Amino acid sequence: MLEKTFYKMMLSKSFPFSVKVTYWDGKSEVYGNGDPEIEIVFNEKIPMSEITRNASLALGEGFMDKKIEIHGNIQKLLVGAYESADSFMRASKFRKFMPKQKHTEKQSEEDIQSHYDIGNDFYKMWLDPTMTYSCAHFEDGNKDDLEQAQIAKVHHILNKLHPQKGKTLLDIGCGWGTLMLTAAKEYGLKVTGVTLSEEQFKLVQKRIYDDNLQDVAKVRLQDHRELGDQKWDYITSVGMFEHVGKENLPKYFADVYKYLNKDGVALIHGITRQQGGATNAWLNKYIFPGGYLPGLPEIVTDIIDSGLQITDMETLRRHYQRTLEIWDKNFNAVRPEVEKKFGERFCRMWDMYLNACAASFESGNIDVIQYLLTKGPSGKTLPMTRKYMLDK
Repeated sequence: MLEKTFYKMMLSKSFPFSVKVTYWDGKSEVYGNGDPEIEIVFNEKIPMSEITRNASLALGEGFMDKKIEIHGNIQKLLVGAYESADSFMRASKFRKFMPKQKHTEKQSEEDIQSHYDIGNDFYKMWLDPTMTYSCAHFEDGNKDDLEQAQIAKVHHILNKLHPQKGKTLLDIGCGWGTLMLTAAKEYGLKVTGVTLSEEQFKLVQKRIYDDNLQDVAKVRLQDHRELGDQKWDYITSVGMFEHVGKENLPKYFADVYKYLNKDGVALIHGITRQQGGATNAWLNKYIFPGGYLPGLPEIVTDIIDSGLQITDMETLRRHYQRTLEIWDKNFNAVRPEVEKKFGERFCRMWDMYLNACAASFESGNIDVIQYLLTKGPSGKTLPMTRKYMLDK
């Protein structure tokens, strides 16, 4: 009876719309006014001690283990939880525990490989043909397909640099290489990519040789902190600083400064919380070990303290929401095949991850921002207006 009372307290104020909850004893209650669009079914009771310790971890694991079923739109349910001030996603009494993290070079390598080295074949199943695993740029709203939007994102980033043919570019956290290889092939740059993922490294190497780009492109399986004294004219880094940890953010931006030539330009693209930095216990345990989403004030402070200057900032929150919605649709289209290889629990985990991230962007809980930075007076080597960024 006590736990039922606790669940009612937790769920009755967690959503701005009507939700039906069916408990482990088969009894149901509707919270909110009107006909419920979504039903939460508790097949098993999750101890309230686990929920009060960390709600996202307990409920996330409950969903993975089929202790919880959700009938209806998962993304909408989570958006409601993010938008309700008294929900288990926001109220301080439900957020008491966060795991400690380490970000040594060895730990960073293990964290990256745990996620990205699931296998290239896995990501090929539901990413677009460019193998781009970051926010796309939908220039024509919902009319763009994902591949078109990912190619547009790459050009949007490179155009912001105002690159000059023959100069050099470093891509920190190069992924499967689409950005750096586009810079080499279409912008005439000499490019270097670095990654800690062995799977990504092997594929980028193959793409370099397949396209006969050995003279202008190279990839390193290396921590970005170990690049020595070499310098580049341009630096890009997409979806990278979320992995370095709160304690290493100042060093990350100091390294960007260090690796840039005088008057160099960098475009840093990463998930940022406008409300302040945060971690999530479930995501850290199952999806992104060591992940930390920095707050906007600390990012700006670290940039300024490094000696870099901010020339431009652009928020792309709605673009990432759309990207994740397409990824989840793609993932569920191949879900039977994924389940054969990785199991049902993995599929439930991945589906929840994509829905939770889409909901978090939709609700404004997280954002993604592009920071255009210069080593030297802000914008000194760039055109005076933003019009150049949009020129084709």
